[in-house]
Amino acid sequence: MTIREKIPDGLTRRAQYFVRIHGYRIPDPGVEQHRAQWLEHGIPAAEIDRAVAYQEIWGGIALPPSPHYDGGPSSLSAGVPERAKAEGWWFGAGPQRTALPYSFMIGPEGEFGIHAGTRVSLHGSIAGWVESTALADHARRCARTITTVTGEAVEALQLDDLEPVLEVAGRADTWWRGADSLVAVYRGEAECMLAPQCRTATIYSGLDEWGLKGLGA
Repeated sequence: MTIREKIPDGLTRRAQYFVRIHGYRIPDPGVEQHRAQWLEHGIPAAEIDRAVAYQEIWGGIALPPSPHYDGGPSSLSAGVPERAKAEGWWFGAGPQRTALPYSFMIGPEGEFGIHAGTRVSLHGSIAGWVESTALADHARRCARTITTVTGEAVEALQLDDLEPVLEVAGRADTWWRGADSLVAVYRGEAECMLAPQCRTATIYSGLDEWGLKGLGA
């Protein structure tokens, strides 16, 4: 089922277009049906409410693959809330698209992240993840050249003169906008798996004003 009417609030025009044109919604039974069972297992009602609210807005939305994390969740769907002693309650954000050593999670403040023993927030919200995926799709289509660097070369990038792209709500992963370029920096896997060689940055160059933002975003 395509998404033509109910697009989640708060997205830029670019991300709205991406979700509407390239996304679709699959049937998803939701999580409210599990409330009684989860309460019996000691999960607080407030945490169940958070999972239900996530499901009502994002549940069943399937987007094209992101360029990293093996494409991200195959669809967005709330999972069972789990407590991390020092980090509050997290719940699943959606199933992996491919076999991965980590899962996708929503944190106690609504942040979108990955979990493999260590929890790492990639973006400050699920909307930030969607914005990042939409921006990557837009930049790939508009850039004249695309360059990827990894490992220590990521830290050598000169980002001080660039402005952060705020709509992606960057945490471990960030986007930066220059005069004619966009730079995406991905540190999530490196931090989660203690693997600095996994640091990656993609530089999209040769962008005009529309290419830098897209659809008036």
